[in-house]
Amino acid sequence: MKKMILVTSPPACGKTYISKQLAKNLKHVVYLDKDTLIPLSNRVFAAAGEEINRSSKFFEDNIRDYEYETIVDIGVEALEYDDIVLINAPFTKEVHDEDTLERFRTKLRKKNAKLVIIWVVTDPKVCHQRMIARNSDRDTWKLQHWDQYIKTVDFSIPEPLERLDAGHDLILFHNSSDEEFEESMRTILPKLEEE
Repeated sequence: MKKMILVTSPPACGKTYISKQLAKNLKHVVYLDKDTLIPLSNRVFAAAGEEINRSSKFFEDNIRDYEYETIVDIGVEALEYDDIVLINAPFTKEVHDEDTLERFRTKLRKKNAKLVIIWVVTDPKVCHQRMIARNSDRDTWKLQHWDQYIKTVDFSIPEPLERLDAGHDLILFHNSSDEEFEESMRTILPKLEEE
């Protein structure tokens, strides 16, 4: 059966690295990264005369949800041509919203495909160290206000993902150490290759 795999987690859990490693090791896979849409979104900011700020009300109202819908729609279309689509994106709102997940599942059922969600489990202290190490502009505020920021991040598995009757597969990828990463890769890859 065809699959759309969403790799999701809070920031700095290792989502991008894991997504790329999974995609490199899977057969018949299309890899998509939502960040590919950022240049297009930045043109929307410019056309509207707005400062590029992905935390702004303008972004939330006019760009954010469209980025997610678009990357999922591109993925659904790609399933016409290959067996697995793997999307790297936080899906922060979507994984907490049963209606959105059902909308994704409905799109996939039309392609005789199922939804698989990989939730990356990482210790918050490890995330802090990784955020420091990656030294990205997008993390400046978070690192300067770590105690305030970390209170806003929920590392628990979103409730809609854990529902046994939800109609998607949930896979936990443990990633707090190199050993955990290797073990998760070893056990998860065969599950994703199953028909």
